[in-house]
This record gives sequence, structure tokens and C-alpha cells, in this order.
Amino acid sequence: SRPEFESGHVDGAVHLPLERVMHDAPALLPDKSAPMVLYCLSGARSGMALQWLRQMGYTKATNGGSVGAVALQTGRGIRRL
Repeated sequence: SRPEFESGHVDGAVHLPLERVMHDAPALLPDKSAPMVLYCLSGARSGMALQWLRQMGYTKATNGGSVGAVALQTGRGIRRL
């Protein structure tokens, strides 16, 4: 959700709400072979988004789980708006 993203997201992240993945992914994420790590507050919605993106042909998308886990894995800070 937008409030969740604004309260804390990994620096450099693109906000793409679950309900907009099917419609907005082609424009926001045109390179289907680019590596990308999906995350949300707990990892559940990012898991659903991963399934949809894979069906759409995104071959290097992974589910990183939570925002905190992805920040630790990537070494990027958490940004708040």
C-alpha cells in the first residue's frame, strides 16, 4: 500500500501495489530478464506478485520477503517519506 511504502521502503525501490501488478508491470518493468527482488511488509503479497510476474515472463524476479530482510540482504538503507 502507499502508506506502507511511505513508512519505509528499500532505497531505490519501485512502488507497485499488488492490485496493479498485472496492469502496470509492463510499463514500469519493461526488461523481463532484469533481476528484481520483490518485498512487502511480511512477504505474503510479494509472493503472490512473484507468481503473477512469472506468468507474465519475468524470469529473474525473486521474493525477498519483508522490507527489513531485503534491506539487510541488499545492504541498502530503508527510506521513509
